[in-house]
Amino acid sequence: MLSDRSYMRSDFSRPPPSALTWILCLTLAGSIIQFAASRLFGSEAVGQLLALNPYGFTQWRIWTLLSYALLHDGIFHLLMNCLGLFLIGREVAPLLGSTRFFQLYGFAVALGGLGWVAFHLWGPIPPSLVGASAGVAAIFIFFACVYPEREITFLLFLVLPVTLKPKFLAWGLLVLEGLGFLFNELPGGKFDMGIAHSAHLGGMLAGWLFFRFVYANRGFDQASSLPRIEFPKWMRRKQRDATRPEYPSKITLDKPSERELRVEVDRILDKINSAGFGALTVAEKKTLDEAQGMLNRRQR
Repeated sequence: MLSDRSYMRSDFSRPPPSALTWILCLTLAGSIIQFAASRLFGSEAVGQLLALNPYGFTQWRIWTLLSYALLHDGIFHLLMNCLGLFLIGREVAPLLGSTRFFQLYGFAVALGGLGWVAFHLWGPIPPSLVGASAGVAAIFIFFACVYPEREITFLLFLVLPVTLKPKFLAWGLLVLEGLGFLFNELPGGKFDMGIAHSAHLGGMLAGWLFFRFVYANRGFDQASSLPRIEFPKWMRRKQRDATRPEYPSKITLDKPSERELRVEVDRILDKINSAGFGALTVAEKKTLDEAQGMLNRRQR
């Protein structure tokens, strides 16, 4: 056979599936099994086993703190979460690597579940919690902390294209989720839309904590290079501390900041370690040359 001949065989093995691919596949598989069991057999056994419920949690069903993210409340809920995981996760996963990405997602899902349980443990029995929204919220907040100034375009209501910076989207999302929690989830809420805002807020907190205390401790000088989500100019104090470093108000793709260049170099070095120097694109090689030139100028 042709495959038995040496010149027809490749010496390079295929890279293993990424953490993002595993999470998407597990989420799709869990939801498909859930939908099939419900529609074909009329059984809610999958939901009862994997969904998060305050009273089931008190019975030591600890695995539901993670497994609830595999289930969803309908096709639209599943598609929206998978779309968010894919679009934002593909930007974050190369920065963290598979192990760290799994840790971020798992930490966010667990913290979001704990936050939801904490606010529903002593109240009326709520519907069980399902969905990967806490993980998606954490990944977005992490992205906004790393790239607060990078402009992104999204479809508002899936129709109207809107371009905003991630830091403004993050603050807007925080305000909306906070208002939703106050007027929806707290006892006596007037607008019960069935949205687990407390889980979303827990996921957002997990994304910020992971950025601040895990990703920020990678060895470079965080005292002057830590990106952050800033308030709009009209909300800032007029007098700034003279000892505090100034952050650029605008970052362009033609001339990236030192912080963005460091993040990009880390990603390229990881790619070299996994796939070799020959796998780099022309743009990635140019980025390495720019970083080397910056280092040479500092040493003069």
